[in-house]
Amino acid sequence: MAKKTNKTARYAPVGMVITLLASIATFLLILVKGAVAIKAYTPDPAQTNIINIGLIVSILAIVLGLAIYAILAPEKATRFITGRQARYGSNTLIMSLAFLGILLVANTLAIKNPVKPLDMTEDKQNTLAPETIQALATLPEKVTALAFYTQQNPTDTARQLLSNLKSDSNGKFDFKFVDPNTDPVSARQYSVTRDGTIVLTMGDKKEIAASASESDLVNSMIRLISPEQRTVYFITGHGEPDINATDNKGYARARQTLESKNYTVKTLNLAAENKIPADAKVIVIAGSLNPLLDQEVSLLKAYVNKGGSLVILETPTLFTNAGTNPDPLINYLTSDWGITLNNDLVIDNTSNQPIYAISASYNNTHPITQRLTAVTVMPQARSLSLNKTAPQNVTLTGLILTSQQAWGETDLAGIKNNNQPGFDAATDFAGPLTLAASGENATTSGRVVVFGNSIFATDQGFDAYANGDIFTNSVDWAAKQANLVNITARQAITRTFNLPSQGQVLIILLLSVIIIPGLVIAAGISTWVARRRQG
Repeated sequence: MAKKTNKTARYAPVGMVITLLASIATFLLILVKGAVAIKAYTPDPAQTNIINIGLIVSILAIVLGLAIYAILAPEKATRFITGRQARYGSNTLIMSLAFLGILLVANTLAIKNPVKPLDMTEDKQNTLAPETIQALATLPEKVTALAFYTQQNPTDTARQLLSNLKSDSNGKFDFKFVDPNTDPVSARQYSVTRDGTIVLTMGDKKEIAASASESDLVNSMIRLISPEQRTVYFITGHGEPDINATDNKGYARARQTLESKNYTVKTLNLAAENKIPADAKVIVIAGSLNPLLDQEVSLLKAYVNKGGSLVILETPTLFTNAGTNPDPLINYLTSDWGITLNNDLVIDNTSNQPIYAISASYNNTHPITQRLTAVTVMPQARSLSLNKTAPQNVTLTGLILTSQQAWGETDLAGIKNNNQPGFDAATDFAGPLTLAASGENATTSGRVVVFGNSIFATDQGFDAYANGDIFTNSVDWAAKQANLVNITARQAITRTFNLPSQGQVLIILLLSVIIIPGLVIAAGISTWVARRRQG
């Protein structure tokens, strides 16, 4: 009697195909879960949900595929389970599961008990400076860094630095990357407007780091734990823009940014008060339309002589009410600091709008400008001249230079009458022009920062390019809050690859293409001939 055949058995391989594909998918999803576990990959919540659902579905598909195979070909399934291959296969499966179990346990222990990675780079690029280790050790409580990076902004450098800080903090430092596009609520909460901003938080206090560098993060950390009260006063009473104005002409964004850096920001009508508050860390004079009085300048001079600091944002006289009247503040800057504000208007032919002066270069050694990468744009600026011989004990530094194509136009009456400006070598100031400068008195510890423009820091320009950064950097430096810890940037070791000579190339070619393969072939032929003779 003929043996009955199961007509459905020919469809059984479909179940095995489903099982194979589902197994591959499960393996790949487990790899992704492993990458997430070791923080090599950080998916967003939606992606995490998809990964979890996909893993469950793939496992169910494996079971379904095996069930289909067993139902459609029960005889084959029985033979496979009870046969010799099954016994050997089960041993292999047990060994594989044991190996995977050991890997899983080891990985779990490594995650829960992280070991500081070894820095194998010759120049120790991944090792924190001793000053950084000391700052981390003095943290009174846990500090969390919120790194606001969009998906378009690379995070590798920042993530490596933050990981190094975390591993050396003994649990006192942690970090989290936030995409301001997908989480705008957090961005607004921390007053973040620029991609790549890092906010350090400790309790209810916060501090914004100027950049994702070790030095800036450590200095921000020190400011965060410092109990010192830092108050910045904006001078009023001379037609200055309002620091609380909601239009684009005020300094609301500047005030908000300073407050986010733990500064207390107030206004000061010096003519009415006739004194400078004792808590004044920095006094900002920005966008005055009328000159300060002699009495006010005398108070400011006495304040600076006692170690105070000024940040001054001037405007070309063409756009003020000063006219040709004496300006006591400008006279003070010239006599005591060697900084002269030229009576001109900067015309920059490299700009789409020539009255918008654009920075062509920065001083790369000064704390205010050394880390700036974007340009600064200053609409309606006047140039500065620095005395070649600075007053005694005063260090002068030019911070921003225009290109050579810019010049300082002195025919302000002609511009007022809508005449086309043109460079006159006899009367105008030739480029490159200085747009900003700083001065420090070694005897009194007084500091001044002077800009030939006041519009760049208003709300219409604060968040553009490096405008806001250079203003806040200036206040930090004036308040003596910049470079609280000096960490020298490591110089990467330059490695060069010397191309081999033609003779060396020939030797390499002979060895790799002819001699070594030839020896292997000769050995193979020799072995084959020897065996033929023996057999």
